Amino acid sequence: MPEEAPMKNVVCEKSRKALQFVEDVTCNADEVQRKVLAEILSRNANVEYLQRYGLDGNKADRETFKKVMPVVSYEDLKPDIERISNGDTSQILCSQPISEFLTSSGTSAGERKLMPTIEEELGRRSLLYSLLMPVMNQFVPGLDRGKGMYFLFIKSEAKTPGGLLARPVLTSYYKSSYFRERPYDPYTNYTSPNETILCQDSYQSMYSQLLCGLCQNYDVLRVGAVFASGFIRAIKFLEKHWILLCNDIRNGKIDSKISDPSVREAVLKILKPNQKLADFIEAECSRESWKGIITRLWPNTKYIDVIVTGTMSQYIPTLDYYSNGLPLVCTMYASSECYFGLNLNPLSKPSEVSYTLIPTMAYFEFLPVNRTAPTPLGQKTDQELVDLVDVKLGEEYELVVTTYAGLYRYRVGDILRVAGFKNKAPQFNFVCRKNVVLSIDADKTDEVELQNAVQNAAKHLLPFGASLTEYTSYADTSKIPGHYVLFWEICLSGSAPIHPSVFEDCCLAIEESLNSVYRQGRVSDKSIGPLEIRITEKGTFDRLMDFALSQGASINQYKAPRCVKYAPIIELLNSRVVSNYFSPKCPKWVPGHKQWCTPN
Repeated sequence: MPEEAPMKNVVCEKSRKALQFVEDVTCNADEVQRKVLAEILSRNANVEYLQRYGLDGNKADRETFKKVMPVVSYEDLKPDIERISNGDTSQILCSQPISEFLTSSGTSAGERKLMPTIEEELGRRSLLYSLLMPVMNQFVPGLDRGKGMYFLFIKSEAKTPGGLLARPVLTSYYKSSYFRERPYDPYTNYTSPNETILCQDSYQSMYSQLLCGLCQNYDVLRVGAVFASGFIRAIKFLEKHWILLCNDIRNGKIDSKISDPSVREAVLKILKPNQKLADFIEAECSRESWKGIITRLWPNTKYIDVIVTGTMSQYIPTLDYYSNGLPLVCTMYASSECYFGLNLNPLSKPSEVSYTLIPTMAYFEFLPVNRTAPTPLGQKTDQELVDLVDVKLGEEYELVVTTYAGLYRYRVGDILRVAGFKNKAPQFNFVCRKNVVLSIDADKTDEVELQNAVQNAAKHLLPFGASLTEYTSYADTSKIPGHYVLFWEICLSGSAPIHPSVFEDCCLAIEESLNSVYRQGRVSDKSIGPLEIRITEKGTFDRLMDFALSQGASINQYKAPRCVKYAPIIELLNSRVVSNYFSPKCPKWVPGHKQWCTPN
């Protein structure tokens, strides 16, 4: 390892260059965007998709591009994506070879969407990661003098019929040389060895990462995971397994359940017998209350780095409880389609987090949002899109991207609100994911999908002379893992009671009908608990309407909400529950799309 002083100088210079890069591209945002679009179009001038619309990428300017190319959703691209996934290597969307597909948490026909990517996109993602810590160090200095305890995991991958890998974007990044062979940098110095992150077995990965984090507890200056739900899951894992972890630290030996040879070898380089540390952890974990457990076990922690915007905001109270109110930091904004930008004010309150889109990442456009008459994702729009530098403060927009990897004027589905500007580049609050009503972890269930699932399940009631009168739902995250709860009001035409197994079958039928991201969370990731149906008294939904009217709703426009979040409404519904039932087993799930095989 280089000596401390030269390394510090190198780190300082890298940080200076990173901050100057942000300054330069935000000062010249429109010029950079024009260059990005010109580069994308000229590179891909001969691809089938552009030629289909008569666009000459070598000659087209921004105005021609906007006039000729349609604004599209995933369903519009699906036939082309299926051709590529089936092995067609012609230049359909991109002049460069599609290196793999990134599986989105969004779904189409119940299966993960497949986002095409090219090898050089890893470099762009790596660039955005390299900007995070120079920004953070302005607000929390000295982070180079310790380590980060981040719970990072890979997920299952599959192969398309044409032989391309299909996997989540973070799995792709963690398995790439950009992550595995990254040069030493104090800002990417983690307590978890690569082997523990790259372990496919989720139990072994979590256990070994926690063990390494505990062994280095005084070195830890920041903790985190990707989503808030994932970090809380790690704390719940610690609650369940701390005795085993303490035994390992006390004896300097790793539990026999950790059988992966590379994981054991990596952990044993860190794990040494430490009676004092084991006694300390045991004393803290044995206390009745786990309030502030993060700062008790990792006393030098300065903040928690997790996504707490959007649906993840439901986990903020739990994080505050476990951390004694440590700052919650959201550092970046990214998706499977593209990495977008970063938070230049990382210590802002979760409700005030805004992301600055980095103009070099892709070509960005914005579809104005009308909350009273929104444009569905699959529906064509005649609205004129707005360029990055022309968005208006306080207005809401849906993000539309054109990427180097073959997406052109693609509707991402994220709703953003303009919160301010960094030089000429806008800063956006993440408002919501379009149409999503339920989410626990990476899952995103929309109203149409929920409706179809409920209809399938309600068929189980018909043989018993019963029918579903009304329903609503909410994501219960009071326990980890969280789970979907549905409140059902049913109409009984017969006098015989319905056996509990029928309602349990209804729970399972809903789960079987939900998308593959939800089912993976239930089966493989264990990040979602069994779905629950709560049967309510007759007249419950009349009471719900009365409550809404008392709060100012119009009786002419009222309809029962399909998802509820407001605590008094949930309280009202719970007060009228007469029985409840859980899904008796996990739904079926296999990696990849149903017709694919997993890689050897």
